[in-house]
Amino acid sequence: MSPCDPGRDCPLCPRLVAFRDRQRAARPDWHNAPVPSFGTDNARLLIVGLAPGLQGANRTGRPFTGDWAGDLLYETLIGFGFATGTYDERPDDGLTLVDTRITNAVRCVPPENKPTTEEIATCRGFLAATIAAMPRLTAVITLGKIGHDSAVRALGERPSRVPFTHGGVTGVGRVTVFSSYHCSRYNTNTGVLTPEMFRAVFASVRRHLDAAG
Repeated sequence: MSPCDPGRDCPLCPRLVAFRDRQRAARPDWHNAPVPSFGTDNARLLIVGLAPGLQGANRTGRPFTGDWAGDLLYETLIGFGFATGTYDERPDDGLTLVDTRITNAVRCVPPENKPTTEEIATCRGFLAATIAAMPRLTAVITLGKIGHDSAVRALGERPSRVPFTHGGVTGVGRVTVFSSYHCSRYNTNTGVLTPEMFRAVFASVRRHLDAAG
């Protein structure tokens, strides 16, 4: 098993294991397992979300694939040259990431999309290993406060020193952290996050990476 990805039957979080087992019994045709990162470890950009959605990545096995959050994320990635192809809400749609990798702070779907503090901490080892395995990593986009705080901790810094704010840009060690509200349907439906606000974050990252050459 790679230190970057949990095994299919990862036993580390009992509550998540029990929920995973119930989902496997109910929907044996779904992925229903820890969701691995998507994209090459040679990428300069890492995007860190919260956790797989029940009917999204938990169903399809690819981060942000199969739900509204993925619609907005992949449309934005394609628009700024971080992905090519067509996003069709399935892992075999042929979409390819460009200089980008996508992962989650928690790799298994949590009940009600709410991981516990202990589960977040337990899964952080996989996030830290993912970061360590990316030698060219230059920028990290964090989607939501949980993903942000866990990524900051995985980078070896305290969240109190790098507080989450939408549009925030902070240097942490060898990388620059760009933070955004999560692109969930709840945030977009309530106006907390608009597509324009989301694209502005990616525009900043695009400029940052282009300037770095």
